Amino acid sequence: MSEQQDHDVGYGRPPKSTRFKKGQSGNPHGRPKGRKTEIPYDAVLGQTVTIREDGAEKTMTAAEAFLLSLAKQGLEGDTAAARQTLATIEDARAKRLLKNDTTEIRLVYKFASPGSVTSALEPLRMARKLDRYGPTARMALEPWIVEAALARLGERQLSPEEQRTVVEATRTPRKVKWPEWWTELPE
Repeated sequence: MSEQQDHDVGYGRPPKSTRFKKGQSGNPHGRPKGRKTEIPYDAVLGQTVTIREDGAEKTMTAAEAFLLSLAKQGLEGDTAAARQTLATIEDARAKRLLKNDTTEIRLVYKFASPGSVTSALEPLRMARKLDRYGPTARMALEPWIVEAALARLGERQLSPEEQRTVVEATRTPRKVKWPEWWTELPE
């Protein structure tokens, strides 16, 4: 080896004999055939998940659970979710007609009465649903709304039973600034 070549070798400077020649690719054979380049939607959405519906656990694919959640949001008033659900149903119907598939899909929903204030509490951030997928829409009050309601009571005081009910209905009762007369403090 010449003195000049020895000088050119070092960190980030391999010997000239092992360097790529001009015009030579660093990956001459290219990507191997059959290598996946797409996002693995089927692998992710094909996984089985367990959900709780009407108090019973059900096993389904992640795709089915996602569509069920999207449909439920649409039925609760989310217009974007409703549009997407309808578009997905139309796509599924079109594919089913092409395949002559006669599989029946049955969705069962339980609705709260139209006069119920439950559906208004969450958008107003006054309360939060504790179990989105449960058979009932059990809500928990936010601490700030409890404090505001207590301030509106003025001189009136709640009975110990009423106090327990308020504490149980509050999402995070430890964050509430309870009045001095309050006896049923959270545990």
